[in-house]
Amino acid sequence: MLEFTWLASYDASKVVTPNAKVIKFGDNYEQRQASGINRKPRKFSLSFTRSTVEIDAIETFLSARGAVEAFKYTHPGQPAGVFVCREWTRTDISFAVHGLSADFEEVFE
Repeated sequence: MLEFTWLASYDASKVVTPNAKVIKFGDNYEQRQASGINRKPRKFSLSFTRSTVEIDAIETFLSARGAVEAFKYTHPGQPAGVFVCREWTRTDISFAVHGLSADFEEVFE
C-alpha cells in the first residue's frame, strides 16, 4: 500500500464522527448504541501551498488512487491510518505557486 508523505499546512483540521445507532421515541427521548468495532473514523481537511511541480505530484498521487484505492497517511501527532481522498480542489495562487485542499477519510479494510 502506498503512503502519502507530503506535509500539510498548519491550517489542517480533524473531524471525528463516532458511528452510533439512534432510536428516537416520543417526547424527544432517544436511545443510542455503539455501531461496529471501528467506531471513530477520522477525517482530515488538509491544504497545501507549494510550487506547481509539487502540487502536480500531489494531484497525480490522488488521481491515481481515484477515490477507490486507499493509502497510508500519518497526520503529525496522530496514529497512522488508512485513508481515501474522495475530493480535492486545486487553485492558482501566483506564478509557479498553486494550492490544493483535500479531505482524507479514514477507512477500515
